Formats: sequence, structure tokens, C-alpha cells
Amino acid sequence: MTPEPLHSARQRPRRGRFLLVTLAAVLALCATVSLGRWQLSRAAQKEALQAEIEAQKQKPPLAQAEFLALEAPAGELHRPVRLRGLWLTPQTVYLDNRQMHGVPGFYVLTPFALEGSDQAVMIQRGWVQRNFNDRTQLGAVETPPGIVEVTGLIEPPPGHLFELGKPAAAASAPESAGSSPIRQNLDLEAFRAETKLPLRTDVSLQQAGPASEGLQRDWPAPALGLEKHYGYAFQWFGLSALVVILYVWFQIISPYRRSRRRARDERSL
Repeated sequence: MTPEPLHSARQRPRRGRFLLVTLAAVLALCATVSLGRWQLSRAAQKEALQAEIEAQKQKPPLAQAEFLALEAPAGELHRPVRLRGLWLTPQTVYLDNRQMHGVPGFYVLTPFALEGSDQAVMIQRGWVQRNFNDRTQLGAVETPPGIVEVTGLIEPPPGHLFELGKPAAAASAPESAGSSPIRQNLDLEAFRAETKLPLRTDVSLQQAGPASEGLQRDWPAPALGLEKHYGYAFQWFGLSALVVILYVWFQIISPYRRSRRRARDERSL
């Protein structure tokens, strides 16, 4: 039996390593490119949602009768609405640790009894800066008496912030009567039970317009996380490029340079 040439015996494990590394590189490239494309698709979905929100804001305001007749007001989120009614000032709530333009303060919320109906809706009226010397001293907020007209956007109930040291059950429980108007969060179901008001709990209203009544209304846009998705996509595509660069260097360029060096050394002998 003719013995196998030494050169062929050495080439066999090298070829096997080459195929294994190539397979791993292809799998890694497919995975990273797929994940990058998925992040881009998520960003596109968020952009479509953002465009839908902007389109809702441009619609003509709903009249009060139209708002009351809505079977599912959540389907009209971010659309303007014009309501008439009475401010229920004693039930005003100040949500703590809310920022506007990077400055900490309070979101001021007041229930609004709708004229000609037995319903009330919670209105996010605006933002007031915190008194840094005395947290319990609240800024002056003017509340017009009598029947007034309010224009705003139909929005979800106020968002919740994380509360340290407070169980979830306690966070949603009604506050005791006579408690401070300053709160970390506001659960509309619990607030309705606490105040006995005929308050709608499916939506709230975010008052629009320029600053007035001691309140600012530069409401932040909904956090959709577009930048996060684009950042993740950039990272995944960056990893794809790194896989290609490493593969080309270690599997093609580096072996080619070694073979040329070896051939040059053999010719010099």
C-alpha cells in the first residue's frame, strides 16, 4: 500500500478547520444580520405608530356630545376634544417627580365634571415647578370658577413611576381621606373609590395650549424608543462587519501571507 503523502496529511485537518470556521462565520453573520433587520423593522413599526399619533392630533376636535357617545374612547387616543364643565378643585392632585425641560416638579391633575352629564374626566392640566426649599409648598395654580371650556388630547390614564419600598397592592390602594394632594402615582380606579366621583377610568384628558393659570404645557412626546432600536441595529450590523473582517483576515489574508513567506523562505534555501 502506498503511504499517503505528508503534504496531503497536513492539508486534511487544515481543510476541516477551514470548513468549520467558515460554517461558524456564516451562522454568526446570518444571526447578526437577522437581528439587525429585526431591530430596523421594530423601528419602522414605531415610526408608523408615531405618524399615526401625529395624524390623530391633526384631526378636528371632537365635540362633547361626540366624546360622550364614544363606545371605546381608547380608540381615539391622541385626538383633540373640546369639553365644557366644572373644575372639581378640592380633588386636585399633584403628581410628584415629574419633569419638564429637565426641571423636577409636579403634574397637576383636576377632575372635570362634564356639563349636562353624570360623568367626570381627569384632566392633566399642566406642570408646575417644585419649591426646592419646601417640597410641601405647592406653586400657585389658578382654577377658573363656574362653567369653562377645556381643549385637550384624549390620552391614557396618568403613567406610573416606580415606588421604592411600597408594595404593588399598597400603591393602588385608595389614599385615606384628607391625605396630602401630593402623590407619587394616581390609580384612577382607586381615586374614584376614594372620592366617590363618577370618574371615567379608561382615559384622561391632557390639556393643550400655551402656558396659563400658572401651568406649563410642553408635554413630552410619548417615549417610543426609536433611538434604542436604531442603536441596537447599529450594534448588530457592526458585529456582522466584525465577523466578515475577522474571517477575511484570519482565513484568507493571514494564510496567504504565511504561504508567501514560506515560499520565499524555501526559495532562499
